[in-house]
Amino acid sequence: MPAQIIDGKAIAADVRNQVRLNIEKRVEKGLRAPGLAVILVGLNPASQVYVRKKREACDEAGLLSKSYDLDESTDQQTLLDLIDKLNNDASIDGILVQLPLPEHIDDTLVLEAIHPDKDVDGFHPYNIGRLAQRMPTLRPCTPHGVIHMLESIGETFKGRHAVVVGASNIVGRPMNLELLLSGATVTVTHRFTNDLATHVANADILIVAVGKPGIVKGEWVKPGATVIDVGINRLPSGKLTGDVDFEAAAKRAAWISPVPGGVGPMTVAMLLRNTLQAAEKHDSQ
Repeated sequence: MPAQIIDGKAIAADVRNQVRLNIEKRVEKGLRAPGLAVILVGLNPASQVYVRKKREACDEAGLLSKSYDLDESTDQQTLLDLIDKLNNDASIDGILVQLPLPEHIDDTLVLEAIHPDKDVDGFHPYNIGRLAQRMPTLRPCTPHGVIHMLESIGETFKGRHAVVVGASNIVGRPMNLELLLSGATVTVTHRFTNDLATHVANADILIVAVGKPGIVKGEWVKPGATVIDVGINRLPSGKLTGDVDFEAAAKRAAWISPVPGGVGPMTVAMLLRNTLQAAEKHDSQ
């Protein structure tokens, strides 16, 4: 039987709706709406699309969204000064710096400049460290969104072998930590891995986040596996596609996420949830 499709749009809509309802309750109690600052440096077309979607989602959920669109030539110190200002702004609960940044800016330095309590992307070493120590606070949006997707279809983790293809700081590495936290046995593969096909074939839960269309062949997928395709690539034809050969994989998997309409909407939804969580923590301080 063909795989069941994991509807990321619908799952994300539920998360966003719950965030909206919780914000409405906050406002009814006389508390302020959570505030998110979104910083975009330069005119990267893909980044502009992502940022626009995040801002629209904030408006829909009732978050206060402040936009900072900076010129491509903005120097690093100017960006760091802006982050410092936002760190000290009581109306801002979350700070998001859209990646990638221009080459003349050190993204590691910039991300570490964000206060961990306002790091709603979950990239700060403090927040990654908390996740590694099984004491998560603000969690990386895409990996946490994947876990929420898996939980929504009733996926079990304990005793299951999860394979992550890709070891980036944004998805692969924190995805490994999220899966360990959930009780899965995890293998992480990367560009130096030999015989990728064998590792993929052993996966009960397969998560692919590389950014190379078709890097995982459908015939590699274990029958009955759950497949999450995080990759999003634009082909010369303009069509969007993932990292997995979807048609072939869907003939073998039990569940599979599509591209588009899978993980992408979850990332934005978890960003909103993180911003609300940050606001609630700031209320208690």
